[in-house]
Amino acid sequence: MTEIRRNKMGYMPVKKLIITMALPMMISMLVQALYNVVDSIFVARIEERALTAVSLAFPLQNLMIGLGSGMGVGINALLSRSLGEKNYDKADEAACTGLMITALHFIVFLLISIFVAGPFINGQTDDPVIRSYGTTYLKIVCGCSFGLFFQMTSERLLQSTGRTVHSMILQATGAITNIILDPIMIFGLFGCPKMGIAGAAAATVIGQCLAATLGIFFNLKFNKDIRITMGKILRPTADTLRQLYSVGIPSVLMMAVGSVMSYLLNRILISFSATATAVFGVYFKLQSFFFMPVFGLNSGLVPVLAFNYGARRKDRIMEALRFSLMLAGGIMCTGLVIFELIPRELLALFNASPEMERIGVAALRIIAVNFPVASVCIILGSTFQAFSRSIYSLIVSLCRQLLVLIPAAWLLAQLGEVTYIWFAFPIAETVSLVISLLLYRKIKREIIDKCVPQGEPL
Repeated sequence: MTEIRRNKMGYMPVKKLIITMALPMMISMLVQALYNVVDSIFVARIEERALTAVSLAFPLQNLMIGLGSGMGVGINALLSRSLGEKNYDKADEAACTGLMITALHFIVFLLISIFVAGPFINGQTDDPVIRSYGTTYLKIVCGCSFGLFFQMTSERLLQSTGRTVHSMILQATGAITNIILDPIMIFGLFGCPKMGIAGAAAATVIGQCLAATLGIFFNLKFNKDIRITMGKILRPTADTLRQLYSVGIPSVLMMAVGSVMSYLLNRILISFSATATAVFGVYFKLQSFFFMPVFGLNSGLVPVLAFNYGARRKDRIMEALRFSLMLAGGIMCTGLVIFELIPRELLALFNASPEMERIGVAALRIIAVNFPVASVCIILGSTFQAFSRSIYSLIVSLCRQLLVLIPAAWLLAQLGEVTYIWFAFPIAETVSLVISLLLYRKIKREIIDKCVPQGEPL
């Protein structure tokens, strides 16, 4: 049994392992970032109010993604650690219980699509066209979220066992399908009816459902490190539920904090103009080209850290962290340079009006200053997730996005010029770096330093 389930995370050279684990995820995240940008480019071609509507819908859509991603962190950490400890029954329970939780998430957002989507959009704007666009978009992406949730869980199961190439195929399949269907369904090409904003939402959920179907197949057919059975899915143990939620809920809350931040910042920005809100949405799409690969690196790093924590290998943990910090820093510095040099060209992709360009150029250049700092925070956050201290990530997120960013943005808005609001981002990221370093120091002293070094008996 031990030989059958021997895992590369315990013996492959660390730098090669990080590249092997993270590169497919980084590529798939780049494809996902491409989808995010292309989707908004097509929506912007409908009109600027459609782009504003998607920006207003983003907080609730992000909450949905955060729920799937946050619980995925719990699955990832528990499953990888169980494999590192050679506790295969616990690994199987983590996988099956995660699938059960995923089905419940879909039911929750099906209800949200019916009862919450409309009031959520209507509470942010009085423009009837923006209201119509936003409600239509949210009802489709929330009501058909089966694909999103099961795609994300399938990816986490594959990542946790080192099968990141399969995970990359899932994300690429969903994103490429979406990119192909977007213009066809939005503008009515090749005999398809012209659906407008509804077409953008429909293309999204079709891509997600296709990827979810493929993900379930991959896990059943190729993922030999776990055994998925209907009995374990329908009869989760209390201990496994407790462990998954103890890690997952702080991660979900962390993403929820991001949704609340986006909602509140949208409210501040729309008091200046709908265009300012659209710029904020465009920024989020563009920054994903750099943040998403770093998140992909983080997704590849977490199971490596969790596995070697279970195996008590401090040397491999530290080498993985150092190498990942170097890679993430390089990616984010590249993003900083691009945002500073060609902001107008980036905004032109979204059919930017002169007013949108005026607001957007300043926004991109100011916010990009925090990119290198953010890379350190993301990688240090992987230790919180891998060692089941997701509450630390929640603390950092709360301080960055609610306790610092929103009050700073509100105070800067009182100066009467929207440009000042963007300075809230580097201010908040600097605070989060200080807190992240302090919490990592605590993790290192209490957990990493107590792992058995290489050469000592395991």
